Amino acid sequence: MASDSESNMDREIILADFQACTGIDDIAEAITLLELNNWDLVAAINGVIPQENGILQSNLSSVASQANIYGPHSQAAPAAPPAAPAASSSSSSAFCPALPSRHIVERQPRMLNFRVEYRQRTVEVVIEEGSVVGEIKQILETELQVPVSKMQLKGWKSGDVSDSIVLQSLHLPKNNSLYVLTPDITPTASTSQNSVLQESLNQNFLLVISHREAQRDYNLNFPGSRTIQEVKRNVSDLTNIPVRHQQWEGWPASASDSMTLAASGISYPCHHLGVCRRSSPANTQEPTEEVNNTEVNVFVQCADVHMVSDSEGDDFEDASEFGVDESEMFGMGTSTGCRKAPLMPENTENEVDALLHFTAEFTTRYGECHPVFFIGTLEAASQEAFYGKARDRKLLAIYLHNDESVLGNVFCSQMMCADSIVSYLSQNFITWAWDVTKEANKARLLTMCTRHFGSVVAQTIRTYKTDQFPLLLIVMGKRTSNEVLNVIQGNTTVDELMMRLMGAMEIFTAQQQEDIKDEDEREAREMVKREQDEAYQLSLEADRKKREAQEREQAEQLRLQQIQKEADDEKEAIRLSLEHALPPEPAEEGGEPISKLRIRTPSGEFLVRRFLGSTKLQVLFDFVASKGYPWEDFKLLTTFPRRNITQLDPASSLLEAKLFPQETLFLEAKE
Repeated sequence: MASDSESNMDREIILADFQACTGIDDIAEAITLLELNNWDLVAAINGVIPQENGILQSNLSSVASQANIYGPHSQAAPAAPPAAPAASSSSSSAFCPALPSRHIVERQPRMLNFRVEYRQRTVEVVIEEGSVVGEIKQILETELQVPVSKMQLKGWKSGDVSDSIVLQSLHLPKNNSLYVLTPDITPTASTSQNSVLQESLNQNFLLVISHREAQRDYNLNFPGSRTIQEVKRNVSDLTNIPVRHQQWEGWPASASDSMTLAASGISYPCHHLGVCRRSSPANTQEPTEEVNNTEVNVFVQCADVHMVSDSEGDDFEDASEFGVDESEMFGMGTSTGCRKAPLMPENTENEVDALLHFTAEFTTRYGECHPVFFIGTLEAASQEAFYGKARDRKLLAIYLHNDESVLGNVFCSQMMCADSIVSYLSQNFITWAWDVTKEANKARLLTMCTRHFGSVVAQTIRTYKTDQFPLLLIVMGKRTSNEVLNVIQGNTTVDELMMRLMGAMEIFTAQQQEDIKDEDEREAREMVKREQDEAYQLSLEADRKKREAQEREQAEQLRLQQIQKEADDEKEAIRLSLEHALPPEPAEEGGEPISKLRIRTPSGEFLVRRFLGSTKLQVLFDFVASKGYPWEDFKLLTTFPRRNITQLDPASSLLEAKLFPQETLFLEAKE
């Protein structure tokens, strides 16, 4: 066992040295090249790097001798990283540094590219393969202003890795994609200076606002161009404290309501504030017009808001004491200037038309950067996600929107439209959406969920209150029934949302690997069965063709036999007819001249008969034919001189043919 372990270690070192010297990133390709050379490092490198690019052919012997000294079987020191080709020759595992410098063309260290996404930002990192994971985090700390200790780097194919892991040991491709998660980020101080004011206007400020009376905190993200007055209006919508009754703590002394956040002097990227209701007489009445102008439209104009309260919903105070109707406070009044167009029309007959309207209105509200919503029925979306090839299956993300929830605008603008979320959903999910603001649409959704996922899912959706929307249901297809892996509520963060999506993806990937294995085994069995069936069918077809050929051959033989029989019967009938038509054989002694003829057949037999000298040659021919030798097929020849009697006139007599008083003839088949 120890020798096997040492052998495996030697091969790992040879593989690392081979990749360092040749620059081949593909591990499978590198192993194949080494196996072709029986793991001979010198031969493998010489086969990849030609004379003008590396090892000189004339110096192979010296190279080989040095390889024996500094080769992979020596364990004196660890391999030198690719970035340091000038390492000492005592390094036992690094082959390239062991060669004389004049024999090796100096190689550049292998660089890896990382595309790192963090919330709304993307950072490109280029780093040497010999670096450790922690160095990537240090670069990101400078770019993102996020402490390394609070940073979680996700997206490694091999799972979570520690900061001390060397990138080369992960066998990464040249281009990689990672995600930065900061679920527990701590505030960092960063003040805005006048010299960078323009840049600060484009930055996002995180305001952690403590509502003293409700004892809850709100995390609000605002662009630097937003004014303090606009922030107060947004807070009015969340806390139900009109702007005129708000009492603040934490704003810089020089800040005024008309200032932008970038110019106000607050800390970047995070600033803590406190708000409570200013004491006022109980019966104080303010003009309704002021309320309408300053607070009613806040929800429509509000910035992206994220709530981090532990409570299930928002307990708003009664706004009627200020002369403002609750429906107007949430942008649902009768004024057309405050009303949004619904994401989905009520009582629509066609689900496809409803989803097209949803997508168009969602784009109008929140911009072009959003998940690609599946246009089709929930059944079609399930079919697309669950019932294809195992390798092509995806998770189904069902987004449920409710315009009556204060979290809807926040969740859509900050979570659903975040670049990292959009990218992750597009790559790994089929995203289907529905608007449950209208009761008719909600009832229709519950019916669809009951039909496709069972009553438990529909009952789960019923249990969520309006202020817990939007919801994002993560559904995974299984062999027997579909399973809801997770229900993500509106009160979440981008980091938490990404972590829950990735968690669901890990569960799905494990199940998918099992399904792929089962599917491959099933397809292999079906392939063997198909091949067996095809071989059996081919065998049957060959037997059928053979049988048909035999039947055709037999039929042909029968036909030929029948024809032959008919021909033989016809010949026999003709022979008998000729035999009956022959004149009787004359006696040896008579008054007329008699000719005695001996006819030799091809078989050697002799036909002997007497004929009158006046008998026509035709009678002679008929006699021969009656014995089975028709004159059409045979010729009658004399012995000497040789004459062909069948060429004479059949009407001439035997005397005229000089076949008298006796003659010996022989039959010969015509050619």
